[in-house]
Amino acid sequence: MRKLLIAAASVCACLAADLPVRTVILYKNGVGYFERGGELRAGESARLDFNASDMNDVLKSLTIEDKGGAKITGLRYDASEPLAKRLEDYPFQLGDQQPLSLFLDQLKGARLEIRAGAGEPVVGSIFSSGIVMMGEKARQKQVLTLLLDSGDLRSYDLAAINEVRLADEALQRQLKAYLATLAVARSKEKRSVYIDSSDARARQIAAGYMIPAPVWKSSYRLVWNAAAAVLEGWAIVDNTTGEDWTKVNLSLVSGRPISFVSNLYEPKYVTRPVLELAENRAVAPVVDTGVVAAEPAAKAGLAGPRRMMEMTAQTMSVIAAEPLRSEMTSTVAVEARGRELGDLFEYHFPAAVTVPKGQSAMLPFLQQKIDARKLLIYSNRSLENPMTASEITNSSGKTLDGGPITVYEGGAYAGEALMQTVKAGDKRLITYGVDLGTRITTALDSSRSLVREIHAGRGILTLKTAMEETLTYTIRNVDAKAKTLIIEHPIRPQYKLLDVKPVETTATAYRFEVKLAPDGTEKFPVREERVYDQGLSITSLTPDQLLVYIRNKALTAEGRRQLEAIAAGKRQIAQTDRAAREQEQEINDLVRDQDRIRQNLSSLNNVAGQTEQVNKYARQLAEQEGKLAGMRDGLSELRKQKSSREQELNSLIEKMEF
Repeated sequence: MRKLLIAAASVCACLAADLPVRTVILYKNGVGYFERGGELRAGESARLDFNASDMNDVLKSLTIEDKGGAKITGLRYDASEPLAKRLEDYPFQLGDQQPLSLFLDQLKGARLEIRAGAGEPVVGSIFSSGIVMMGEKARQKQVLTLLLDSGDLRSYDLAAINEVRLADEALQRQLKAYLATLAVARSKEKRSVYIDSSDARARQIAAGYMIPAPVWKSSYRLVWNAAAAVLEGWAIVDNTTGEDWTKVNLSLVSGRPISFVSNLYEPKYVTRPVLELAENRAVAPVVDTGVVAAEPAAKAGLAGPRRMMEMTAQTMSVIAAEPLRSEMTSTVAVEARGRELGDLFEYHFPAAVTVPKGQSAMLPFLQQKIDARKLLIYSNRSLENPMTASEITNSSGKTLDGGPITVYEGGAYAGEALMQTVKAGDKRLITYGVDLGTRITTALDSSRSLVREIHAGRGILTLKTAMEETLTYTIRNVDAKAKTLIIEHPIRPQYKLLDVKPVETTATAYRFEVKLAPDGTEKFPVREERVYDQGLSITSLTPDQLLVYIRNKALTAEGRRQLEAIAAGKRQIAQTDRAAREQEQEINDLVRDQDRIRQNLSSLNNVAGQTEQVNKYARQLAEQEGKLAGMRDGLSELRKQKSSREQELNSLIEKMEF
């Protein structure tokens, strides 16, 4: 068996009359694998038709398989060239809304035949053609000037000419070809790929490729009965290819392999440099600027993204070609087989499937008992009632593709949910209704701060404080049946749980399980704490404030000893400062008393017979001066003591560390 692989990517399938579609594999990334097969007779070429817009995908992913082992001599396809490239060789160009006069002006010298009304035709060579302003109102006119065979130059108003024909047959053919090229560029015609062979006998061939296709969708029914829960899965596929899928092998793959579009169909042109021989150019002096650094030349290699693209195309082709195993029988008249494909999972329908073009189909791919239990979920504290829910464990052994779930209980509709893709063995909580028989309220019962650790260094007292909060859920079950409630408590950054442990933790919430008795009330407290650091300057703390931290049980014995020494030093400084202020107040009072005595002496000196009183005031002043000198010496000593003790305290604070 010989294969010819053409590197390509995702593709859009079209009608191919002689190679009908036999296999369809739909993916979740917007592509599908299509395989066609049929007989290629001796000396014939098979043709595959595609939309022109899909040729990039065809050229990226197409594989050809000859099941007879003969040689395939090659593949051909309708080429594409940019419109501007195809039109650039014509001697004229047609712009948008270009008037006839400007078109004819591009054909100067060409032979032209014109006819105005019922008159005789006029033949001449185009001299000029354009738009001119004529008349008093400066109206625009298209004027054509011809050089007649007589040698005369004659101008014609193109508005009065009802027939214009190019006398040059070559130009006429070029104009027709130009217009045909424009028409083809606007159309969405098909492009064909031809499979050629020079073999002398007929053989079976197959062509496979990836193409853009609608994403297949899945929906589920979760049916609760007295015995167990049954999960039923249906796949929804859409045939938008424009061709009937008649008895095709259909597979559905869950997962999202990488796919992209690469421009392979449209020819690419490279602008080449213009070079001349060295002897044809004048020689100029070369000024050497010196060497800065020497770097080894880089070696060329295959680029990573390109290699990944080739590997992706090959991997998807291998997936499509592998045989299917692991049978699973469905009870709804259609069998579906599932198997792991690395990170992907495939459901294959062994029975042939028919989906006419333009139609869609619903195909059952799963129906079996599954591990599940009924729950209530409370996650939104702004609501009074929890949600009815089910905890589904994927015990099917298969990947369950994401989709909506319709829930039935007791033969009646119970609600709807949405489920993400679930791998085998994983589980999900789905909510599908509101439980009006259960009411929940919340209350923040307490909030307090506790100092957990005390450290000091470089004059800063660092407190590690824990802020504790308790949120209590009060749950009232008014129904006469027991229930199981899952409380989803939000995870808050920097907070950690105390006392209780969750049964599960999601990316955003803790899950606590609470058993509810019939017609009963439960309280469920959740205590949390947030630990944060607080820095305080020891210099700014008073002895009383330090005493609060000295009495804290979180303080170490060494820390307590150092803080007590600092508090004692601060008290001594405070006492010295208080004594100094009292001494200063006494000095100020004594100075004011001296001022009063001096004022009295000044008044008595002008009164006769007051000598004795004057002498008395003079003795008082002398006594106060002696006392004042002693008090000032004492104040100076107190200030020196305060300064010395402050230096000692600062040194003690600077050295403090615990």
